[in-house]
Amino acid sequence: MSETIRPSPLFYERLLSARAARPTARDWRRHTALFLLTLVTATIAGVMLVTPELQEPEIPSPAHWLGYIFYVPEYYLRQVGLLFAEAVKHPSLIGQGLTFACALLAILAAHEAGHYVACRRYGVDATLPFFIPAPPLFMAGTFGAFIKIKSPIPTRRALFDIGVAGPLAGFVVALPVALAGILTLQPASASMLDGAIILNDPPLFRLMAHAFGITLTNVQAGPLYFAAWIGLLETSLNLMPVGQLDGGHATYAVFGVRAHKVLGQAAFTVVAALALLGWRWHNSPSGFLYTVLLAVMLKVRHPQPEDDTLLDSSRMIVALITLLVFALSFTPFPVTII
Repeated sequence: MSETIRPSPLFYERLLSARAARPTARDWRRHTALFLLTLVTATIAGVMLVTPELQEPEIPSPAHWLGYIFYVPEYYLRQVGLLFAEAVKHPSLIGQGLTFACALLAILAAHEAGHYVACRRYGVDATLPFFIPAPPLFMAGTFGAFIKIKSPIPTRRALFDIGVAGPLAGFVVALPVALAGILTLQPASASMLDGAIILNDPPLFRLMAHAFGITLTNVQAGPLYFAAWIGLLETSLNLMPVGQLDGGHATYAVFGVRAHKVLGQAAFTVVAALALLGWRWHNSPSGFLYTVLLAVMLKVRHPQPEDDTLLDSSRMIVALITLLVFALSFTPFPVTII
């Protein structure tokens, strides 16, 4: 997902002929350091995901609500300590965690590389990908990645190409990861299903499992499954036709400003309704996070490229392929809490 872009103040021909600034050695050091830090935090998250039963810290609950000011960080630190102790006791968990991190970051890197290469093709100045680490035990060990576009996008066709290049590239990398994740599923024990958080399978997983005669119920997932699941979730979220998400860029390029606004509002309404149903039917509040994100994106004005030439037929075909990618990646209710 890219940062806010600005409308073009110059003639697009001059922008197309301009060469985007190349990253400096300092840029490479900064972005590499963020990537390596994210690799570490994602590996820790992977260890947590594949650990069968992680022991709970033994901390008495506070007598007063003010006590939670100290209770929460203490609980968190002790939980991290228990996770590290479990990893030291079972070194194979570290290998699985690293497998998860490498697979997930490969998907994210391909996504951002798609945007970056498309930007350079059109002479649009953009940063290298920023990988954002997350604290251990939080999310997937990363808040994702993004590039920052620092110059205007000159044409409607450039806007489309830059917007869809990311999710399509990420999806291509996610395909073999997803297949490997499906093929390595193992039966789950009865104890693992008690009080479990179930990750509901996107359509791509179901199609792959059906093709190989694999059941997706009562199974224990491995690191590749988790990486592909999160990668597809990120892909479907970015392809929402809202604001300056990748799907918003594509929608604007295909249909224009009016349809972009209408489709964005419709997508927000649908996601908000799914959040309520997910809370009622699946005991999961995850949908509210997406609703808040889309609400914020709706407030961000989408700039208009200087050249408003309509897309050609080949790009309309790519638009249909992108819509298919969204359909294969999107899960209305990603999580069920038993």
